[in-house]
Amino acid sequence: MTEPPLAKEQPPKSAEPDVDPQQLWKLLVELGPLLVFFIVNSRAGIFWGTGVLIVATAISIVASRIMFGKLAIMPLVSAFFVVVFGGLTLWLSDELFIKLKPTIVNLIFATILLGGLAFGQSLLRHLFGDVFKLTDEGWRKLTLRWGLFFVALAVLNEVVWRNFSTDAWVSFKVFGILPLTMIFGIAQMGLLKTHEQKAG
Repeated sequence: MTEPPLAKEQPPKSAEPDVDPQQLWKLLVELGPLLVFFIVNSRAGIFWGTGVLIVATAISIVASRIMFGKLAIMPLVSAFFVVVFGGLTLWLSDELFIKLKPTIVNLIFATILLGGLAFGQSLLRHLFGDVFKLTDEGWRKLTLRWGLFFVALAVLNEVVWRNFSTDAWVSFKVFGILPLTMIFGIAQMGLLKTHEQKAG
């Protein structure tokens, strides 16, 4: 009698999702300064927290350059404004500047994205065109959604810092903005699939 093929006795491969270690490291490097900001603010106040945030942000930029070989535009712009507005906060002893930073940065991103759309251009296509292959309509919708989302974040930041304590604002900045951005990004997966550009 012939023995059954050995291939049939081999267990099927597990269908575990692939986790990109590089993406996890990127998230950790970008999140680190915010967590340090939260911890130092809770123990020593907003001015010490701001000073440490500036240093931690500079370190994260250098670490990103060394570990990943290049710097993404948005974290680089955000880091620039952390240094500028954080420096003004410390120099003038006025926490208003660091609180305004998220509003201004988000409005800049929104203006660039929505302004580009007004001229028939999608900045997101230039930034992520090598990652996602979308139709023209897909890029237009994705750019519009992110532009409006940045406007919403700017408005939300204004509402929080004007109506709540500094500690509440710091908590919102650390544990509110990032989760909201991640959730919004995940919510765009349907649009990416619907408007995926077919090969050929």
